[in-house]
Amino acid sequence: MGRLWRRLLVYRSIEFLPSRVPGGTRPDEACLLLVHIRKVVGQVRYQLCDRCDQGVITDVALEERFRSTGLGIRALSHLRSRHPGVRWRSTLKLRATRDLLRRMSIPATGAAGSCPHSADPGIRLSRP
Repeated sequence: MGRLWRRLLVYRSIEFLPSRVPGGTRPDEACLLLVHIRKVVGQVRYQLCDRCDQGVITDVALEERFRSTGLGIRALSHLRSRHPGVRWRSTLKLRATRDLLRRMSIPATGAAGSCPHSADPGIRLSRP
């Protein structure tokens, strides 16, 4: 019954809030916070480029109690709906995240993961 209850929580009381990465080193880095009753229970970090409409998912983190509840799929689906037309890739190599990204049809990319425009300081990169 506990797993069913957590799945209901995921669909009823999780909010998705776009944010900038605190102390982020890259201007194009953004974060989607997963919030349950004023507490962050997960996050998806990503980078977007306005010029080539590409996005790179650099990190997916969930609290242990929310794993295997569908929250990861829901968060990535929300990210896709917030940024329609963006081609997503990922730099993640861990088994759990790799399986999640494969289910979502998001291909893996090299370790650098950024597009050629992100190195150009004159390019305006999008923010959430």
